[in-house]
Amino acid sequence: MGVLDIVPPGVLTGDNVRKLFSYAREHKFAIPAINVTSSSTANAVLEAARDIRAPIILQVSQGGSAFFAGKGLANDKQQASILGAVAAAHHIRTVAKAYGVPVVLHSDHCAEKLLPWFDGMLEADEAYFREHQEPLFSSHMLDLSEEPKEQNIATCARYFKRMAPLGLWLEMEIGITGGEEDGVDNTGVDNASLYTQPEDVYEVYKALSPISPNFSIAAAFGNVHGVYKPGNVKLQPQLLGKHQSYTSQKLGSEPAQPLYLVFHGGSGSTKEEIQTAVENGVVKMNVDTDTQFTYLTGIRDYILKKKDYLLSQVGNPEGPDKPNKKYYDPRVWIREGEKTMATRVKEACRDLGNVDRL
Repeated sequence: MGVLDIVPPGVLTGDNVRKLFSYAREHKFAIPAINVTSSSTANAVLEAARDIRAPIILQVSQGGSAFFAGKGLANDKQQASILGAVAAAHHIRTVAKAYGVPVVLHSDHCAEKLLPWFDGMLEADEAYFREHQEPLFSSHMLDLSEEPKEQNIATCARYFKRMAPLGLWLEMEIGITGGEEDGVDNTGVDNASLYTQPEDVYEVYKALSPISPNFSIAAAFGNVHGVYKPGNVKLQPQLLGKHQSYTSQKLGSEPAQPLYLVFHGGSGSTKEEIQTAVENGVVKMNVDTDTQFTYLTGIRDYILKKKDYLLSQVGNPEGPDKPNKKYYDPRVWIREGEKTMATRVKEACRDLGNVDRL
């Protein structure tokens, strides 16, 4: 039995998201969540998933959403980020089923200062639900990890009560992911904040599970956004097993892994660290820094190779009257970025055991 025996292709919502994550947890694999900022990057991710027959997660950040709408738009009230997230969601919904793979359509880190963006996406979900009986997105993330623990959990519970009737999955973060990404800078946080305690994870479970089972927890185990030299980041994915066993003991029942866990800052992690995280119940791993770079490499290498064909519209090494349109057409060089990005997405899937899962 494969994933397509339990969920359909295209964007998943409601219990189908939980079925997918439960299947992944049971079969000891995880699904990479790739940040997309354009229709081009979204299509590259879907193409990669199709080629290796794997479910996939596409996610938009607040800054990435604004870029999707257009950097020329004002965003003083998060209006461009809201518009761009909705536009990205509609594009992905339109094409996802054609690629034949299950897709989780997700929004990434939302800190307290970005809650107007979150509110705007929820309003779009509610409007879509009224017409289609399902939300526009599959899931959203609230990242209130910089706030006091009680405030973090209470705010998540308040939003989750609004999300659950729509069939939306909630991802929340307890403990802080270090580094800097998309305007959120945690480079100076206390090192102890990078490691979540089992008691804190269980508090989250107690608060959210009565509302709906459709939630996941990004518990920190030394995670840092970005890529760093080996040895500079002390990941301890074995701690995730302690979260699972503590919550399981508190519940006094099966399963041994009751939590759906998320791995943030996956770029640059070793294959051993990734495997340990998956064995301990991670079902989703964020990958952004690496895929950003590989999208660039395809375009960079094409431009360096074809430089003499890109200096003017007419005239190249083949002759002064030779046209260059077929070299500078954006469809040509952007496609090179898509191909190298797709290759890196496939690598992330292989690292997580997410190959031939359909």
